[in-house]
Amino acid sequence: MKVKVFTVNSFAKTLEGGNPAGVVLHADSLSDESMKSIAGAIGFSETAFVMKSESAHFKVRFFTPEEEVDLCGHATIATFYVLLSKG
Repeated sequence: MKVKVFTVNSFAKTLEGGNPAGVVLHADSLSDESMKSIAGAIGFSETAFVMKSESAHFKVRFFTPEEEVDLCGHATIATFYVLLSKG
């Protein structure tokens, strides 16, 4: 299965620097193990996975290559940047 991953350097004024994060849209069909594997392949400290939500417009889950984490500031910024730029 092919998964499109957006990479964003949060908190950067230029293409260099910042804090990199991966963002995967439409991640509803991915298992926890798949999300950890994708996060590992990307190689950043965290990757955000955007999914449908029953109680909000969407939900976001954050994964390192080893585990799910409750919150990640730079990946949250990256997620909103991708959502805004993709409409």
